[in-house]
Amino acid sequence: MTSPIYAIRPEAPDHEPPIDHLHAVCFGPGRHVKAAFRVREGSEPVRSLSFVALNGPGLIGSVRYTAITIGTTEAMLLGPLAVHPTYSGKGAGRALVRASLEAAAAQFVSFVVLVGDLPYYGPLGFAPVAPGSIGFPAPVDPARVLVARPGGHKKTLPGGVVAAVGGVAEAYKDTA
Repeated sequence: MTSPIYAIRPEAPDHEPPIDHLHAVCFGPGRHVKAAFRVREGSEPVRSLSFVALNGPGLIGSVRYTAITIGTTEAMLLGPLAVHPTYSGKGAGRALVRASLEAAAAQFVSFVVLVGDLPYYGPLGFAPVAPGSIGFPAPVDPARVLVARPGGHKKTLPGGVVAAVGGVAEAYKDTA
């Protein structure tokens, strides 16, 4: 996916340092105490679902996923989604989410969970969950727990506490 400003590409290992810098710019030091960060801590991103937005050789945006369980059900946690403030509002964030959800559907991911704003993520296919049905290991606003069902399947949304899977879950490893 391309625009005059950016191109969406799969994340590669050499994107790691600029992504770390982007996260520091976008989220600051407080990012380390947020519930979703605590879930991701110590886990590798799922590379087959993680994408970057590039302006020429420069990285301007990134979306990552972490393999999780909700109770005992495998799922994915979207985040962080980050776009450099210079490029905010130009569509790169939404393009990154769309590309990643298409990849998730192609890999038969049943559920993608995130903590975010419904007005932003709703048009991208996310919906709120029943308050208290999905918990995190740190406090989150229950109104901001959202879920998407890539591919539109009809499985019942599981309940329980979100926990990271050690490393990348076998079912979601790169198939390319």
